[in-house]
Amino acid sequence: MTSKQWWPAAVLSLAIAPQAWAQWEGSLGAGVLYAPDYLGSDDYDAQLWPSINLDYGDTLSISPRSGIEWHAIRSGDWTVSPFIGYTFGRDNEGDIAAFEEVDGGATLGLRVALEQGQWQYSLAGSTPVSGDVEGAEFEASAAWRLPLSERAFFTFIPSVAYADEEWTESMFSVSTSDSLRSGIAPYNPDGGSWRLGVSSSLTYALTPQWSATGFVGTGYLTDNASDSPIVDDLGSEWQTVTGVSLNYNF
Repeated sequence: MTSKQWWPAAVLSLAIAPQAWAQWEGSLGAGVLYAPDYLGSDDYDAQLWPSINLDYGDTLSISPRSGIEWHAIRSGDWTVSPFIGYTFGRDNEGDIAAFEEVDGGATLGLRVALEQGQWQYSLAGSTPVSGDVEGAEFEASAAWRLPLSERAFFTFIPSVAYADEEWTESMFSVSTSDSLRSGIAPYNPDGGSWRLGVSSSLTYALTPQWSATGFVGTGYLTDNASDSPIVDDLGSEWQTVTGVSLNYNF
């Protein structure tokens, strides 16, 4: 592109940008989480976490929990949304220092949601496209949003997760080499329901632009996940996350 071509393009992009940004709404902020070191661990540490909830009209949504969603189909109370997400792996630190590291990676998925009153029901399936995790995971959840006052609202989310054999093996198996290095018995899990969870949050508007959110969630690892020596011998079936965040709303 020549300099003569670049200037009109730059002027046009500057003219369009404010209109594009005007269609975004939501909140941006940062928070602190107190969470297990890895999935199945009984050791916890604090970590910084981005607090992002953005909507581009009715077309696009972005959040750490749901990923980047494109609301491709809207029909009444139903929404069908392909999404890009992320699945966390497992560092070989602490109790699992002798195990191979499992790299996390991006996931592609599809979510079907239904809104009825104060409830939103969701069914999502995803599969990793990078990293060391393989297979597919599915989650069913129901989110209840209750306004408590003009400044505060409460959210409650029960959920259940299911994974196929490949996904469960990626996260909870003990390979022969892991066993020889750690002394833990080899373990090859099957697929199935692996987690029951519930989470809640309370958001309070400090000013029209700023809000604070406190949240707590706990999950119970079940079946093949809880039977893994990574969980049963070295960690815990109970996985709890707590945290707070400060958000700028626009």
